Amino acid sequence: MHAPQHSLTPARAARLILTLSLAATVGLGIGRFAYALVLPDMRDSLHWSYSAAGFMNTINAAGYLAGALSASHLVRRFGWSAALRGGTLVSVGALALCAISGDFVVLSFARLVGGFAAAAGFVAGGALAAQIAQSHPERASFLLSLFYAGPGIGILVSGLVAPFVLQAFGAGSWWIVWWALTALSTLLTIPLLLAPIESKAGITDTSRAAFSVWPVAIYLAGYFLFGAGYIAYMTFMIAYVRDLGGGALAQAAFWSLIGLSAFATPWVWRGTLALDRGGLATAIILAVNTFGAALPIFGHSTALLAVSAIVFGVAFFAVAGSTTAFVRLNYAPSAWPTAIAAMTIAFGIGQTLGPFVVGAITDALGSLSYALNISAAMLALGAIASALQRKL
Repeated sequence: MHAPQHSLTPARAARLILTLSLAATVGLGIGRFAYALVLPDMRDSLHWSYSAAGFMNTINAAGYLAGALSASHLVRRFGWSAALRGGTLVSVGALALCAISGDFVVLSFARLVGGFAAAAGFVAGGALAAQIAQSHPERASFLLSLFYAGPGIGILVSGLVAPFVLQAFGAGSWWIVWWALTALSTLLTIPLLLAPIESKAGITDTSRAAFSVWPVAIYLAGYFLFGAGYIAYMTFMIAYVRDLGGGALAQAAFWSLIGLSAFATPWVWRGTLALDRGGLATAIILAVNTFGAALPIFGHSTALLAVSAIVFGVAFFAVAGSTTAFVRLNYAPSAWPTAIAAMTIAFGIGQTLGPFVVGAITDALGSLSYALNISAAMLALGAIASALQRKL
């Protein structure tokens, strides 16, 4: 940011944070989550088991974990701008690599690199967004939540593209979808490359701040469970909708509803995110997330699946925002990048284990319903753990 933070008007701060959120749009909303839209066709065409299909999100999450572990070092070494923009550009390259080959090893490598790059951009962007939000403390929670709308934008636009590309080109056209998503991500990266983001200021001090795990161990456990629980829903729900007979329109509508929910997040949760009571805000949001994930267990009607997508989506995007709000309310600004990275690592371990384990259970038991049961159970446990975290 070339202009001092105190000179940013609320409108300009909001625009800058929304621009920063494009890193999450590309790296997460498209780079990670759009895989669920392509997974059924890839699984059929490449003859994968559910374990193999889940592994593609496990390896992506492993890369994300490695990126989260490296983020503070990357920011200190290269600056905010390079970590944010470089991570996003590499994410685009990883999408293109997914379009080039059907080889399992090549695809695994592309997913690994994409995850690493997404984490670098997300941690840098989240810390920058927290700093910008502090320019207006009375609106900080609302401004910060705008950053977490980024993945929702990616989910929405990919949901409006991928199912119809698959329908138009037929079975085996998964690679064409990856090319379409690469082109879309390239366009979304342009505003981020043009944004006035400072590259070096304040990096040395903020990246070396001490952070202790033990005072927030139960909170980190809750975020770990969220990571393991949400990813099962986000990996396999489109396959579940397809197995129920849902065509391109049903898949696009379901996925787009999740993405659209992100736009309501800042308004729905602004009061909750401002709660300065330990892990209470995260616990409340995770409880709602659990309810959304559990709904398909009770029926397969279109209305019930639509409500599931909306409720899951509106809470899903707010959980990450609540952890950043927790960091902002409990730590000095100098510790924010390190604390956000710690939160991201706990989350990353959870979502690394989740897809492969749930995929293996689905292979063994023969029904995706079990994946949804496990997802909801882990989210519920995460809500309980978060509720036990006290204010520091």
